[in-house]
Amino acid sequence: FQNASSLEDFLDNGSQTYNSSLSNNHYAHNILAFDFGFDNVVADSVDLEKRASISIAAIEQDFHLILISEYFDESMILLKHALCWSMDDVVSFTLNRRTDSTAEKIKRWNALDWRLYQHFNATFWHKVEHLVGREQLKMEVSQLKYLRAKLAKTCLKDGGAVDPSQIKEAGLKPLQYGSAIIEGYNLNPGLNGQTKKKCQRLITPELQYTEILYSKQFAKQPVKHRQTTRIVAPQHQRTLGRKNKKSPTGVFSTHIYVKKKTNMP
Repeated sequence: FQNASSLEDFLDNGSQTYNSSLSNNHYAHNILAFDFGFDNVVADSVDLEKRASISIAAIEQDFHLILISEYFDESMILLKHALCWSMDDVVSFTLNRRTDSTAEKIKRWNALDWRLYQHFNATFWHKVEHLVGREQLKMEVSQLKYLRAKLAKTCLKDGGAVDPSQIKEAGLKPLQYGSAIIEGYNLNPGLNGQTKKKCQRLITPELQYTEILYSKQFAKQPVKHRQTTRIVAPQHQRTLGRKNKKSPTGVFSTHIYVKKKTNMP
């Protein structure tokens, strides 16, 4: 898929040109299903429905709570109630904001992912009704947005996200890949102490944030060894009738999140 002239070109012609056997091409097709451990290549419409049904059942068995990134604030409120957290535990800034969208074509190309999304989007709102209630959710989302806006005034220069070319600190620049522009943030000047530490961690991109986590987890190990530790062996996929199918390393999640976006102490 790297030979496509643009994302639009790939989505228009992917069914004819996509080669799932090439290294890293799994990133271009049903990556959500891949992240959950399933074979992300779908043969036809019958195969699609079978895989979607089996995948949904397996995910529901393994995960008690599935959150939706499209409703990130609502997801954080639901998570807050499920884990008895405070509002401060779930306030955050948006990272990896993209400036392009070809949603309908992506839905058709990633049909298996779209089936998973539709199912867990429905179950998400059932859990909202059970744990929180729509009116309470609306009130708490407003509180969360207020806290985020207040935090943005404290932390962010110009109060929001900026083009990556305008980010002053190299350590705060998100990875740019492909034609999409991934925005980031600049810290307000004059911050110090715990306030600066908190603000900086809220806007640190995931690759740099991961490095912070590994430095803490493996503080007594040499840097070279810490880097080696991060190399993860290939994982066996759920076979769905195919034996010993292995998934490549370095998976990323899209659409559905199952982890809290944590604020480090």
